Amino acid sequence: MAVHELYSKRQKRANGGFPDVFQYDDIPYGLRVQVVHIVTEVVGSSYASNNNTQVSIAYKNVVESLRREYGVFNLVEISGLKRHLNYYDEIIQFLTDSGTVEHFLDATELLFGYAGRHIRRSGTYLGRSNNERVVDEAISELNLRFKEAGAGYQFVDGQIMRVDSELIHQEAVKPALRLLNTKEYAGAHEEFINAYDHYKAGKNKEALNDCLKAFESTMKAICDKRGWTYQPGDTAKKLIDICFEKGLIPSFWQQQFNSLRSLLESSIPTGRNKVSGHGQGATPQTVPDYLTAYMLHMTASTLVFLTTAEKELP
Repeated sequence: MAVHELYSKRQKRANGGFPDVFQYDDIPYGLRVQVVHIVTEVVGSSYASNNNTQVSIAYKNVVESLRREYGVFNLVEISGLKRHLNYYDEIIQFLTDSGTVEHFLDATELLFGYAGRHIRRSGTYLGRSNNERVVDEAISELNLRFKEAGAGYQFVDGQIMRVDSELIHQEAVKPALRLLNTKEYAGAHEEFINAYDHYKAGKNKEALNDCLKAFESTMKAICDKRGWTYQPGDTAKKLIDICFEKGLIPSFWQQQFNSLRSLLESSIPTGRNKVSGHGQGATPQTVPDYLTAYMLHMTASTLVFLTTAEKELP
Protein backbone atom coordinates (compact mmCIF):
# COMPACT_ATOMS: atom_id res chain seq x y z
CA MET A 1 0.00 0.00 0.00
CA ALA A 2 1.23 3.50 -0.81
CA VAL A 3 2.71 5.64 1.97
CA HIS A 4 1.07 9.06 1.92
CA GLU A 5 2.80 12.35 2.74
CA LEU A 6 -0.18 13.69 4.68
CA TYR A 7 -0.67 17.33 5.61
CA SER A 8 -0.37 16.43 9.31
CA LYS A 9 2.90 14.63 8.64
CA ARG A 10 4.33 17.61 6.74
CA GLN A 11 3.33 19.94 9.55
CA LYS A 12 4.79 17.66 12.19
CA ARG A 13 8.08 17.54 10.28
CA ALA A 14 8.08 21.34 9.79
CA ASN A 15 7.44 21.91 13.51
CA GLY A 16 10.12 19.50 14.66
CA GLY A 17 7.60 16.96 15.90
CA PHE A 18 9.53 13.92 14.73
CA PRO A 19 12.10 12.45 17.17
CA ASP A 20 15.76 13.46 17.00
CA VAL A 21 17.74 10.83 15.10
CA PHE A 22 17.01 7.25 16.25
CA GLN A 23 16.12 5.68 19.58
CA TYR A 24 16.09 2.04 20.60
CA ASP A 25 14.25 1.84 23.91
CA ASP A 26 10.63 2.32 22.90
CA ILE A 27 8.27 1.28 20.11
CA PRO A 28 5.52 3.91 19.78
CA TYR A 29 1.98 2.59 19.81
CA GLY A 30 1.30 4.16 16.41
CA LEU A 31 4.20 2.20 14.91
CA ARG A 32 2.87 -1.02 16.46
CA VAL A 33 -0.52 -0.42 14.83
CA GLN A 34 1.11 0.37 11.49
CA VAL A 35 2.96 -2.95 11.63
CA VAL A 36 -0.34 -4.72 12.34
CA HIS A 37 -1.85 -3.13 9.23
CA ILE A 38 1.11 -4.22 7.09
CA VAL A 39 1.10 -7.76 8.47
CA THR A 40 -2.66 -8.10 7.99
CA GLU A 41 -2.37 -6.96 4.40
CA VAL A 42 0.45 -9.30 3.43
CA VAL A 43 -0.26 -12.38 5.59
CA GLY A 44 -4.03 -12.19 6.07
CA SER A 45 -6.63 -11.36 8.72
CA SER A 46 -8.56 -13.19 11.42
CA TYR A 47 -11.41 -13.81 8.99
CA ALA A 48 -9.01 -15.16 6.38
CA SER A 49 -7.30 -17.37 8.96
CA ASN A 50 -10.60 -19.08 9.72
CA ASN A 51 -11.19 -19.82 6.06
CA ASN A 52 -7.76 -20.19 4.54
CA THR A 53 -5.35 -22.97 5.48
CA GLN A 54 -2.29 -21.03 4.29
CA VAL A 55 -3.08 -18.09 6.56
CA SER A 56 -3.81 -20.32 9.55
CA ILE A 57 -0.50 -22.14 9.10
CA ALA A 58 1.41 -18.84 8.87
CA TYR A 59 0.12 -17.47 12.18
CA LYS A 60 0.24 -20.89 13.87
CA ASN A 61 3.93 -21.27 13.03
CA VAL A 62 4.84 -17.82 14.34
CA VAL A 63 2.77 -18.02 17.53
CA GLU A 64 3.89 -21.52 18.47
CA SER A 65 7.54 -20.63 17.79
CA LEU A 66 7.33 -17.66 20.14
CA ARG A 67 5.48 -19.65 22.83
CA ARG A 68 8.16 -22.33 22.77
CA GLU A 69 11.06 -19.84 22.86
CA TYR A 70 9.52 -17.87 25.74
CA GLY A 71 8.40 -20.97 27.63
CA VAL A 72 4.75 -19.91 27.90
CA PHE A 73 1.39 -21.39 26.96
CA ASN A 74 0.01 -18.11 25.63
CA LEU A 75 1.67 -14.91 24.43
CA VAL A 76 -0.99 -12.70 26.02
CA GLU A 77 -3.28 -12.90 29.03
CA ILE A 78 -6.73 -14.22 28.22
CA SER A 79 -9.51 -12.54 30.17
CA GLY A 80 -13.26 -12.93 30.42
CA LEU A 81 -15.03 -16.01 29.14
CA LYS A 82 -12.56 -16.68 26.32
CA ARG A 83 -10.52 -19.82 26.82
CA HIS A 84 -8.25 -19.11 23.90
CA LEU A 85 -7.62 -16.70 21.04
CA ASN A 86 -7.15 -17.70 17.45
CA TYR A 87 -3.54 -17.41 16.30
CA TYR A 88 -4.13 -14.17 14.41
CA ASP A 89 -5.75 -12.40 17.36
CA GLU A 90 -3.02 -13.63 19.70
CA ILE A 91 -0.12 -12.35 17.60
CA ILE A 92 -1.84 -9.04 16.84
CA GLN A 93 -2.53 -8.42 20.52
CA PHE A 94 1.07 -9.37 21.27
CA LEU A 95 2.37 -6.87 18.71
CA THR A 96 0.30 -4.02 20.13
CA ASP A 97 0.57 -4.81 23.85
CA SER A 98 3.90 -6.62 24.37
CA GLY A 99 5.79 -4.92 27.16
CA THR A 100 9.29 -5.02 25.69
CA VAL A 101 10.90 -3.76 22.52
CA GLU A 102 12.60 -7.13 22.10
CA HIS A 103 9.32 -9.06 22.09
CA PHE A 104 7.81 -6.73 19.51
CA LEU A 105 10.89 -7.11 17.32
CA ASP A 106 10.87 -10.90 17.77
CA ALA A 107 7.31 -11.14 16.50
CA THR A 108 7.91 -8.69 13.66
CA GLU A 109 11.02 -10.56 12.54
CA LEU A 110 9.27 -13.93 12.51
CA LEU A 111 6.21 -12.61 10.67
CA PHE A 112 8.18 -10.87 7.94
CA GLY A 113 10.68 -13.71 7.82
CA TYR A 114 7.83 -16.13 7.18
CA ALA A 115 6.48 -13.83 4.48
CA GLY A 116 9.91 -13.66 2.87
CA ARG A 117 10.50 -17.40 2.92
CA HIS A 118 7.06 -18.81 2.16
CA ILE A 119 4.58 -16.22 0.91
CA ARG A 120 7.05 -14.64 -1.51
CA ARG A 121 7.53 -17.99 -3.26
CA SER A 122 3.89 -19.04 -3.09
CA GLY A 123 2.18 -19.49 -6.45
CA THR A 124 -1.07 -18.16 -5.04
CA TYR A 125 -1.75 -16.74 -1.60
CA LEU A 126 -5.03 -15.09 -0.63
CA GLY A 127 -5.90 -15.38 -4.30
CA ARG A 128 -2.92 -13.24 -5.30
CA SER A 129 -0.45 -14.16 -8.00
CA ASN A 130 2.04 -11.32 -7.39
CA ASN A 131 3.20 -12.33 -3.93
CA GLU A 132 6.88 -11.51 -4.46
CA ARG A 133 6.04 -7.89 -5.21
CA VAL A 134 3.53 -7.72 -2.34
CA VAL A 135 6.10 -8.99 0.17
CA ASP A 136 8.83 -6.67 -1.14
CA GLU A 137 6.50 -3.67 -0.84
CA ALA A 138 5.48 -4.72 2.67
CA ILE A 139 9.11 -4.92 3.81
CA SER A 140 9.86 -1.54 2.22
CA GLU A 141 6.92 0.01 4.04
CA LEU A 142 7.95 -1.61 7.33
CA ASN A 143 11.43 -0.08 7.07
CA LEU A 144 10.00 3.31 6.15
CA ARG A 145 7.64 3.22 9.15
CA PHE A 146 10.60 2.42 11.42
CA LYS A 147 12.41 5.46 10.01
CA GLU A 148 9.42 7.78 10.36
CA ALA A 149 8.93 6.75 13.98
CA GLY A 150 12.61 7.29 14.77
CA ALA A 151 12.98 3.63 15.81
CA GLY A 152 16.54 2.56 15.02
CA TYR A 153 15.73 -0.77 13.40
CA GLN A 154 15.37 -2.18 9.89
CA PHE A 155 14.36 -5.56 8.46
CA VAL A 156 17.28 -6.68 6.26
CA ASP A 157 18.06 -10.12 4.83
CA GLY A 158 15.40 -11.81 6.93
CA GLN A 159 16.45 -10.23 10.23
CA ILE A 160 15.75 -7.14 12.32
CA MET A 161 18.96 -5.13 12.60
CA ARG A 162 19.93 -1.94 14.38
CA VAL A 163 20.41 1.01 12.06
CA ASP A 164 23.41 2.45 13.92
CA SER A 165 25.94 0.84 16.13
CA GLU A 166 25.49 1.99 19.72
CA LEU A 167 29.07 3.29 19.79
CA ILE A 168 28.54 5.63 16.83
CA HIS A 169 25.19 6.78 18.16
CA GLN A 170 26.52 7.48 21.66
CA GLU A 171 29.94 8.86 20.71
CA ALA A 172 29.11 10.88 17.57
CA VAL A 173 25.44 11.58 16.92
CA LYS A 174 24.27 12.54 20.41
CA PRO A 175 27.37 14.64 21.20
CA ALA A 176 27.01 16.45 17.86
CA LEU A 177 23.44 17.41 18.66
CA ARG A 178 24.40 18.52 22.16
CA LEU A 179 27.41 20.57 21.03
CA LEU A 180 25.47 22.25 18.23
CA ASN A 181 22.50 23.11 20.43
CA THR A 182 23.73 26.64 21.13
CA LYS A 183 23.00 30.06 19.70
CA GLU A 184 26.30 30.13 17.76
CA TYR A 185 25.61 26.84 16.00
CA ALA A 186 21.84 27.16 15.60
CA GLY A 187 21.97 26.98 11.80
CA ALA A 188 24.20 23.91 11.75
CA HIS A 189 22.03 22.24 14.40
CA GLU A 190 18.90 22.75 12.32
CA GLU A 191 20.60 21.46 9.15
CA PHE A 192 21.93 18.37 10.92
CA ILE A 193 18.46 17.55 12.27
CA ASN A 194 17.04 18.13 8.78
CA ALA A 195 19.53 15.63 7.37
CA TYR A 196 18.23 12.95 9.73
CA ASP A 197 14.62 13.88 9.01
CA HIS A 198 15.24 13.51 5.26
CA TYR A 199 16.96 10.17 5.83
CA LYS A 200 14.05 8.87 7.89
CA ALA A 201 11.66 10.01 5.14
CA GLY A 202 13.70 8.17 2.49
CA LYS A 203 14.97 11.41 0.91
CA ASN A 204 18.63 10.47 0.74
CA LYS A 205 19.78 13.14 -1.72
CA GLU A 206 18.31 15.85 0.48
CA ALA A 207 19.99 14.24 3.49
CA LEU A 208 23.42 14.49 1.83
CA ASN A 209 22.81 18.12 0.94
CA ASP A 210 22.02 18.95 4.55
CA CYS A 211 25.10 17.03 5.74
CA LEU A 212 27.23 19.40 3.71
CA LYS A 213 25.25 22.45 4.85
CA ALA A 214 25.73 21.49 8.51
CA PHE A 215 29.45 20.92 7.92
CA GLU A 216 29.92 24.29 6.20
CA SER A 217 27.71 26.14 8.72
CA THR A 218 29.72 24.75 11.62
CA MET A 219 32.99 25.99 10.15
CA LYS A 220 31.47 29.42 9.36
CA ALA A 221 30.15 29.65 12.93
CA ILE A 222 33.63 28.88 14.25
CA CYS A 223 35.10 31.56 11.98
CA ASP A 224 32.51 34.07 13.21
CA LYS A 225 33.18 33.15 16.82
CA ARG A 226 36.93 33.54 16.36
CA GLY A 227 36.83 36.55 14.04
CA TRP A 228 38.42 34.67 11.14
CA THR A 229 37.77 36.22 7.74
CA TYR A 230 35.94 34.27 5.06
CA GLN A 231 33.66 35.06 2.16
CA PRO A 232 29.92 34.25 2.39
CA GLY A 233 30.15 32.06 -0.69
CA ASP A 234 33.18 30.07 0.45
CA THR A 235 32.83 26.33 -0.09
CA ALA A 236 33.81 23.56 2.29
CA LYS A 237 37.31 23.29 0.76
CA LYS A 238 38.08 26.98 1.40
CA LEU A 239 36.65 26.81 4.92
CA ILE A 240 38.76 23.76 5.69
CA ASP A 241 41.86 25.67 4.48
CA ILE A 242 41.05 28.45 6.96
CA CYS A 243 40.64 25.94 9.80
CA PHE A 244 44.05 24.43 9.07
CA GLU A 245 45.66 27.86 8.70
CA LYS A 246 44.28 29.06 12.04
CA GLY A 247 45.40 25.96 13.89
CA LEU A 248 41.97 24.54 14.62
CA ILE A 249 43.46 21.25 13.54
CA PRO A 250 46.76 20.86 15.45
CA SER A 251 49.94 20.95 13.39
CA PHE A 252 51.20 17.62 14.71
CA TRP A 253 48.01 16.03 13.38
CA GLN A 254 48.81 17.47 9.97
CA GLN A 255 52.18 15.73 10.12
CA GLN A 256 51.19 12.41 11.65
CA PHE A 257 47.75 12.05 10.11
CA ASN A 258 48.17 13.62 6.69
CA SER A 259 44.97 11.92 5.60
CA LEU A 260 42.87 14.03 7.97
CA ARG A 261 42.65 16.97 5.60
CA SER A 262 41.74 14.66 2.74
CA LEU A 263 39.08 13.06 4.89
CA LEU A 264 37.54 16.39 5.84
CA GLU A 265 37.65 17.69 2.28
CA SER A 266 36.43 14.59 0.50
CA SER A 267 34.16 12.55 2.75
CA ILE A 268 31.25 14.93 3.14
CA PRO A 269 31.64 17.46 0.29
CA THR A 270 32.56 14.91 -2.39
CA GLY A 271 29.70 12.64 -1.49
CA ARG A 272 27.31 15.54 -1.94
CA ASN A 273 28.96 16.83 -5.10
CA LYS A 274 29.13 13.52 -6.93
CA VAL A 275 25.72 12.06 -6.25
CA SER A 276 23.50 14.80 -4.93
CA GLY A 277 24.58 18.37 -5.44
CA HIS A 278 24.74 18.58 -9.23
CA GLY A 279 22.60 17.61 -12.21
CA GLN A 280 22.01 13.88 -12.42
CA GLY A 281 21.75 13.65 -16.21
CA ALA A 282 19.24 11.68 -18.21
CA THR A 283 19.16 8.71 -15.79
CA PRO A 284 17.93 9.49 -12.26
CA GLN A 285 20.54 8.59 -9.63
CA THR A 286 19.69 6.65 -6.49
CA VAL A 287 21.61 7.31 -3.30
CA PRO A 288 21.60 4.04 -1.27
CA ASP A 289 20.68 4.00 2.41
CA TYR A 290 24.04 2.58 3.49
CA LEU A 291 25.89 5.50 1.87
CA THR A 292 23.57 8.04 3.45
CA ALA A 293 23.94 6.44 6.89
CA TYR A 294 27.72 6.50 6.51
CA MET A 295 27.67 10.18 5.56
CA LEU A 296 25.44 11.03 8.52
CA HIS A 297 27.84 9.33 10.90
CA MET A 298 30.84 10.96 9.21
CA THR A 299 29.18 14.35 9.50
CA ALA A 300 28.38 13.81 13.18
CA SER A 301 31.94 12.74 13.99
CA THR A 302 33.42 15.70 12.08
CA LEU A 303 31.13 18.22 13.79
CA VAL A 304 32.05 16.84 17.20
CA PHE A 305 35.74 17.14 16.32
CA LEU A 306 35.46 20.72 15.01
CA THR A 307 33.36 22.10 17.85
CA THR A 308 35.44 20.37 20.52
CA ALA A 309 38.69 21.51 18.92
CA GLU A 310 37.40 25.11 18.86
CA LYS A 311 36.79 24.98 22.61
CA GLU A 312 40.40 23.94 23.19
CA LEU A 313 41.87 26.86 21.23
CA PRO A 314 43.43 29.58 23.40
